[in-house]
Amino acid sequence: MHISLAAEKIIEVGPIAITNTMLVTWIVMVILAIIAFSVGGNLKLIPGKFQNIIEYILEYILDMIESVTQDREKAKQFFPIVATFFLFIITSNWIGLIPGFETIGKFIVNHEGKEVLAPFFRPPASDLNTTLALAIISIVTVQIYGVKSLGAGYFKKFLNFKGPIDFFVGLIEIISEFAKIISFSFRLFGNVFAGGVLLLVVTFLVPYIASVPFYGMELFVGFVQALVFAMLTTVFLQMATVSHDEH
Repeated sequence: MHISLAAEKIIEVGPIAITNTMLVTWIVMVILAIIAFSVGGNLKLIPGKFQNIIEYILEYILDMIESVTQDREKAKQFFPIVATFFLFIITSNWIGLIPGFETIGKFIVNHEGKEVLAPFFRPPASDLNTTLALAIISIVTVQIYGVKSLGAGYFKKFLNFKGPIDFFVGLIEIISEFAKIISFSFRLFGNVFAGGVLLLVVTFLVPYIASVPFYGMELFVGFVQALVFAMLTTVFLQMATVSHDEH
């Protein structure tokens, strides 16, 4: 039984190392792209079952965003980035729960001076690099939307020289933006990685029957983590696009 915090390198393409989590990230991107093009390119006035399912999911995400913004038009503005996060994360989490997913193909890696077998496929969110990238994209997008909505006035909450207290509050705001990146990345990574280890240990000790309830739990956790990331991004976007000058 091999457990590694870091993603395992499969091959190197020049200076770029292709890891097993990177490979699955590309697979998830291809799956989502195929679904998007197949549904978007064949929209019907009377939708079939598959189009109905996709429309229901997208409507659910839009309603979820609107519950935060209380504004349908603003919800539509936030929808592309929030929906992308939700769909990518939940697909990444659930694809790793397919039975045998992490046992399809093995390759030898050197781990702590020993040669061990590592899986070709590993859930993207079990790699801190992936969750950190998602967190950075989320917070940078929040700043972009803030500037787009409030202009240069958006930076008043970071750089305020009206008094020592206002200046100190601005410094706290700057620190909080970096703290959001750390919180986002480690929350998602920790839950997905811990869940994967739990399933691996339970399946190794008591195969088949004992792992079934844990699979159900991980399906729920995978959904919750995608929902939390999407909702927090929505909340931060809403906060960034509302002026607080009157306060």
